[in-house]
Amino acid sequence: MRRLFPVTDMTADDALAGDREWSLDELADLYAYPELPSEDVWLRANMVSSLDGAGQHGGRSQPLSSDTDMRIFGTLRGLADVIVVGAQTVRQEGYRPARARDAFAARRAAAGQGPAPVIAVVSASLDLDFSAPLFTEPLVPTLVLTGAAAPPDRADAATRAGAEVVIAGDGPGVEPDRAKAALAKRGLRRQLTEGGPRLLGQFVAAGVLDELCLTVSPTMTAGTAQRIAGGPSVDVPKRFAVASVLEEAGFLFTRYRRI
Repeated sequence: MRRLFPVTDMTADDALAGDREWSLDELADLYAYPELPSEDVWLRANMVSSLDGAGQHGGRSQPLSSDTDMRIFGTLRGLADVIVVGAQTVRQEGYRPARARDAFAARRAAAGQGPAPVIAVVSASLDLDFSAPLFTEPLVPTLVLTGAAAPPDRADAATRAGAEVVIAGDGPGVEPDRAKAALAKRGLRRQLTEGGPRLLGQFVAAGVLDELCLTVSPTMTAGTAQRIAGGPSVDVPKRFAVASVLEEAGFLFTRYRRI
């Protein structure tokens, strides 16, 4: 893997030597969250896209991914306090609880984090399988973010399964700014969302996304697959600045921060 940005003063020989496998520590240093003032919060997204803009293939992101993409995926999880994910993605991707990883144990302990990130599922209807391992076998209790008008019987089912229901909206749905604040109030300030497209689109439209980690896959899919962010368009496009770019086997691992 090579670093393409930021540009360094490497010699030609060093540049060739840079095409190598990066350690988890090196990836963790590159993708480390910024230093956050007390009470501040940082929401980043991690997504993958084909060259022609597809965020999925056959309803899943895995066909667009690579081994290195999955290492970065694991690194981002290892750095996060909480992973925020939409209910549809939970169902399609078969989400399981986040696990504790020895490679991140010391780093997480030094940052005052628990052994594994919390999973927070966003759902208006609470149409979720509460008998699934995500709810019955988590290392830390799974959160369910929903609105005040969510079906009471489904909220009760979530609670009986051991999940914590967090109200982050006055109607049936979740308001992105309130979700971000509700998680921060629980000390979950290093936030990571893995989509899906509808949830990411809501975060973008609400102006609460701070960073996008986007893997550009050297693939073409055609078809009608959804982009990485869906839903209504914003009035004025949101501007982001490039923070880093890595390359391996045609995959570009990019990171952009909101201007």
